This record gives sequence, structure tokens and C-alpha cells, in this order.
Amino acid sequence: MQFVTLTTDFGTQDFYTGALKGALLSRAPEIRLVDISHNIKPFDIVQGAFVVQNIWREFPAGTIHLIGVNCVYQPGFRFVATRQEGHFFLAPDNGLLTLLFQNIDPANLRTLSADASKHFTVKTVFAEATAYLASGKPFEELGEFAAPLLERISIQPVITPAQIRGTVIHVDNFENAVVNIRREVFEKAQNGRDFSLFFKRNDPITKLSGNYCDVAPGEPLCLFNMAGFLEIAVNMGKAATLLGLKVEDVVEVVFE
Repeated sequence: MQFVTLTTDFGTQDFYTGALKGALLSRAPEIRLVDISHNIKPFDIVQGAFVVQNIWREFPAGTIHLIGVNCVYQPGFRFVATRQEGHFFLAPDNGLLTLLFQNIDPANLRTLSADASKHFTVKTVFAEATAYLASGKPFEELGEFAAPLLERISIQPVITPAQIRGTVIHVDNFENAVVNIRREVFEKAQNGRDFSLFFKRNDPITKLSGNYCDVAPGEPLCLFNMAGFLEIAVNMGKAATLLGLKVEDVVEVVFE
């Protein structure tokens, strides 16, 4: 079965998501559509890349991942496709793919034919490319070479012997604040030492939890989530609101 995932900033109250699905099924009725999210914040390629980054390896090889975020049509605008580890990704060339993957081999990039004069061009572009790939035709003949891509460099934590300075990169549906510090980075820098996690003007967190219920309801905690990122949360509460956290806020881990 051919799986096709959908991650967009189209929302669900308008016709855009439904029109895209209809176009996909009309051209490739055998595919199975899987909604990842249609509630990516408008034009937010960082959030779009973060969501896709944490789901695509859960799907079988051969899956086609459609990413419709910040599809702004302007002169020179284009859609591209890339092949990575047996998966296919279709997206606008707006920096999103470079957030997902570093050093993409030009051999695994193709430009998708698009008519920018038509409203909601992404519908036709994605539907035609998906039908092509779902039929088993070669990726190499999908379109012309696409390199170089528009680049967007992700914000990386700053690491010193005494601390890690990170940034909130995502606030999820439960208002947990996800920080761009991965478990392996934290553990290597910590090297068995105690730590204090400072953010805003809140009292520091000095212990890693394994689950949200490790603290009393209403109490803040930090843990590493299923994606391996450091997360600041409140048991049975909304950390972003209660602790005043938002995307791009600075977080510091100080080792003792």
C-alpha cells in the first residue's frame, strides 16, 4: 500500500485541505492518505520541519511525505522533491527541506513543474508528482535537477564546559515547551554532574523526570520527550502559559 502523509498550514475550516485530498485521490485512487497536521502555524517552516522530522521514520520505506507550508507564490518560486533513505518528500523551496536534512545530494533533488499563475498551485503540483511516484516510475525522471536549494539554517544550542544555552523551538498542543537540546548533547556535556535549568524568571529545575507524573499536579518538570528533545512541562498544566514560555525564548542549563 502506498502511504502519503500530509503536513500543511492549510487548516481545516476552509476548502484547501479537502481540495488537495480530492486532487490526490482523483489522480491516484489507490493511495492511503495519512493526516499528520493541517494546523501548522501559517508560514511557519520551522514548526513544519520539526513535525515532519519527528514522524517520517515511523512510516515504511516508499512513503511520500507532502509538506505544504508557506506556499507563497512569487516570481521564481518553485516546488521540489527529494529522496531520503527510501522516502520521498515534496515541498516548496523555502528553506524547509534544508531544516529537515543537511547536505542533500543534488542527485536526490528534482524541481517539480508548476504554473505559478494558477491559484493554489500546490494542489496540482503535489497531485501530479504523487501519482507519478505512486505508479512506481523512476524518481530520476520526475523533473529537472533542483540544486541549490534555498537554505535555512536551524538554531543550534551553544555548548561550553559549564553550560548549554538552548532555545525553545516548539510549543505543542499541551503547551509543553520543546528545547533544541537533544539527550545525547545534554548527557555528554553533563558528564554525571548536577545541573540547574534556568528559564525566564522561574525557579530553576534541578532534576530530570522520566514522566510527567513524577511531580505533583501543577508542578513544573523537565524531561526528554519521545523525539529525544529536552522538554519543559507542567504536570496536568500548561507550561507555556504558566511559565511564560514561547518559541525563541532562551533556556540555560548550568552544570555544577
